[in-house]
Amino acid sequence: MVFKSEIKNINLVERLIDDISAKYELHSDVYGKLLLAVVEGVNNAIVHGNKLESDKDVVLQYEISDKDIQFVICDNGPGFDYKSLPDPTTPENIEKTHGRGIFLMKHLADEVEFNERGTEVKIVFNLT
Repeated sequence: MVFKSEIKNINLVERLIDDISAKYELHSDVYGKLLLAVVEGVNNAIVHGNKLESDKDVVLQYEISDKDIQFVICDNGPGFDYKSLPDPTTPENIEKTHGRGIFLMKHLADEVEFNERGTEVKIVFNLT
């Protein structure tokens, strides 16, 4: 799935997750985690990666097997250093209104991996 970096396109992602969940009869726990983590990843790609520049694309790919479902989200931005993110649970960050997305993704998914530049994230959910 390829779409422009516009917040309204998150609806497309939500619809995709709903369709996948129905087709593969995902457990409601998996569905909830998957929905939150993938939407957060796409939101990060749109807002932080592509800086809401509607001429830039976000690419969302997914693959489903008997054991897991994997999503890969790519943006056209300059990337970021995913290795040095502030901890949103520390006292100095706890009341900030941003900075929790990747933290949430890592706690909801079974695996989260970034490419070296930070322009692509793979999110894996175990189905077994």
